[in-house]
Amino acid sequence: MSRLVTAPNRAREYETIYILKPDVDADTAERVGSRLSDVIGREQGRLTKVENWGRRRLAYDIRKHRRGVYIYLKYLGTGRVVSELERNLRLMDGVIKYQTVLVRNDVEVAGIAIAEEDVKFERVELPPIEEERDESRERQLGLIEPERRQERTSEAPASGEFDDLEGEADMTGTEEEGG
Repeated sequence: MSRLVTAPNRAREYETIYILKPDVDADTAERVGSRLSDVIGREQGRLTKVENWGRRRLAYDIRKHRRGVYIYLKYLGTGRVVSELERNLRLMDGVIKYQTVLVRNDVEVAGIAIAEEDVKFERVELPPIEEERDESRERQLGLIEPERRQERTSEAPASGEFDDLEGEADMTGTEEEGG
């Protein structure tokens, strides 16, 4: 650690992204947000930005979930803030994954202007989850043509109707061509 980091009015800037279960209700998401805000304040950290990125597809299945609700946090603090924040994220049932990144090592706390609406946790209101079709890996890569439904209509000819049409050439090639 350098001296500037431990100097008064200096802190580190961190970003944490955590992913909630895709079927999370608004109250649970709000409880998680308020608890994290309390942890940052209790550990002498300072929340600078909160963004709700909504429900997105995960890169890979996590605990049998294909989607998750992404929340982005940006805050100032020390290593204690990060360790306590991650400990709380581990303990919450609604959180399926999280990651914290150090953005800047030496930030002057007094020089950061924070707008009130930037640090407010938005209420998570999501539409119901639509069921996804399980697709094979070959179909996802485009190696197999997607299945197409054939629509049946009442105008479809019977199977023997094509045989009696006039002007049809015999497919066996026994007819002689006139010249």
